[in-house]
Amino acid sequence: MLEANLVRKHRPRYNIILRDDKHYPFLKLTTNEEFPRLVVARRVQKDGAAYYGPFYPATAMRETLRLTRQLFPLRTCRIKIDGGLERPCIQYYIHRCNAPCTGWETKEGYAKTVREVQSFLEGKNEELAKVLTREMEDAAAEMKFERATVLRDRIQSLNKVRERQKIISTEPVDQDIIGVVREGGDACVELFFVRKGRLLGQEAFFFDKVSGFRDGDVIGAFIKQFYARGVAPPPEILVSEEVPEADLMAQWLQTLRDGRVELHAPQRGRKREFVALAEENAALALQNHLLSRGNRHQLVQGELQRVLGLPGPPNRIEGYDISHIQGGEQVGSMVVWENGAMKNEDYKRFKIRSVEGADDFASLQEVLTRRFAKALEDGTVLPDLVLIDGGRGQLNVGLKVLEDLGLDYVPVIALAKQQEEVYTADSLQPTTLDMTSPALHALQRIRDEAHRFAITYHRKLRSRRTIQSVLDAIPGVGPTIRTSLLKTLGSARRVREATVAELASVPKVTPKMAQKIYAHFHPDDQGSAAAEDRAAPAPPGVSGERYGASGTTSAS
Repeated sequence: MLEANLVRKHRPRYNIILRDDKHYPFLKLTTNEEFPRLVVARRVQKDGAAYYGPFYPATAMRETLRLTRQLFPLRTCRIKIDGGLERPCIQYYIHRCNAPCTGWETKEGYAKTVREVQSFLEGKNEELAKVLTREMEDAAAEMKFERATVLRDRIQSLNKVRERQKIISTEPVDQDIIGVVREGGDACVELFFVRKGRLLGQEAFFFDKVSGFRDGDVIGAFIKQFYARGVAPPPEILVSEEVPEADLMAQWLQTLRDGRVELHAPQRGRKREFVALAEENAALALQNHLLSRGNRHQLVQGELQRVLGLPGPPNRIEGYDISHIQGGEQVGSMVVWENGAMKNEDYKRFKIRSVEGADDFASLQEVLTRRFAKALEDGTVLPDLVLIDGGRGQLNVGLKVLEDLGLDYVPVIALAKQQEEVYTADSLQPTTLDMTSPALHALQRIRDEAHRFAITYHRKLRSRRTIQSVLDAIPGVGPTIRTSLLKTLGSARRVREATVAELASVPKVTPKMAQKIYAHFHPDDQGSAAAEDRAAPAPPGVSGERYGASGTTSAS
C-alpha cells in the first residue's frame, strides 16, 4: 500500500503507473440521516452512510442517479426535516418528492421509499418489480388508478434497466474481472464490474514502459493503484495471470472491504471464459488507444499486409479514380497515402486525351499507362499498393497495364463502393473486411480522396467551359477581352450583373463593346434605357430641341 501511494505521488520515470489519477464516483445514500438523500461522492468514508459503486464511466452514475430520482420520490434538499413548513417546493409538484418537510409524508412512508431505493441500487430489481407489481394490482383493485399508473411506469423503467444490464452469471455474485494484453511496451488492463451477476460497467486502463515486466506484474500494479483510491473491492477478483504476493495483496484488500476477498486466476470453466472476454475487450481498447496516439499507420500497414497477403507493409498507397458526365470533360486522379497521411504534393490529375465518350475502362487504362510509363522513364518511386475505385473490371484493367509495362509485381486492388468489397488478383471472390477495421477505414479514405480530387478537377473544367461558352457567344469578344473581363470582375456572374459603366471601365473594353456586352445579357432593358435617355431633362441653359438623344449638344 505504501509503495502504491509513493508511486502515485512521485511518479518515477521507469515504474508502471496509472497515468489517470482520478477518483471514480459513488452514489451515497445518507442513511445516517433521518430522511436520507442520494448524492454523488468521490470517496468512501466511514460515516454510517451506504455507498454504491464505483461507477465507470461516470455517465453510468449520472444515468443511475437520474433514473433513481425519477422512479423514487427522495428529497434532494439539505434542509432540516421537521414537518413544519407551510408549503412544499417544486419537487413535490413534479412528483419527485412527497414533501416530508410539510408533514404530508410520514417517516414510515419515507423509510419504505428508502428501502426500495436500496433494493434498486443493490441490483435486486426483480424482487422490487414483484413488490411494485403487487402494489399496482392492489391500487387498481381499490380503483386508485393514478397511483396504479405511477407504479406501472416504475415497473416498466425497472424492466428497461434490467434489459440493458448484461447477465454474465446465473448466480448473484459480485466480481471484478481483470484481463490484460500487451503490444510492445504498452499494455491495457480491462476491468469488468459485475454485481449480482450482471455486468454493470467496464473500463480500460493503459500502461506504458512495461517492457521487461510480466503480465502478473502489470495486474499487480493495477490492483494496488486502483483499489488504493478508496474503491471497495468485491468478494472475488478474477485475473488473467497470477500476481506476485497474491496472499499478501488479498490480506490488504480484505482490510479495504472489511470482509473476505479472493484473488483467483481461473484456468478453465465459466470463469475463464469471463476473463477471456475481458482480454478480448482489452485487445480492442489497446488497438484504438495506439491508433489515437499516432501509431495508426503501423497497425493499418500490418493489417493490410496480413489481409491482402502483401509481401511487405504498404508504406505508399496510390489511389485512382475517373470522373466525367456522359463522357464530357473526362479526367482522372491519383492521390497518395504515405506512412499514415495523405501526401498532397504527390497528387496528380489527368485530362483524358485518347478516349471518346463514356468509357471508364479505357480512361483508366490511359491514366495508369501515362503514370507508370512516366515513372519508368524518370526512375521515380513506385507505390507498394495500387488502389482503384471500382470492382473486378477496373482491377483487370490495372493488372493488364502493369503487366504490359513489366510491373506485374506491384500489388493492385479495387474497392467497390456499395458493399465495400475488396477485389484482389489472387481470388475470384471479393474480400469483405470488418466495418470497424482500421485497414478498411484507411482504404475508404484513400478511395474517397481520389474521388474528391477527380470530381473537383472535373467541375473546374466544366465550369471553365461554361464560362467560355457564355462569353464567347458575344460577337466581338475574343480571348483577350474575355480574360480581361474575368480578371477584373472576377466571374461570369459579375460580368452578367455589371452595368455599362462598370464594363466600360474594364481594360481593353471600349464603351461600344461595353454596350454590346450589356445588351447581350439584358436584351429587354435596351428599349427602356433608350426611352429614359430620350426623356432625360436637358442640361441647364440648353434647349430641349437642340439636345439630342445621345446627350450631346447639337451645333447652332
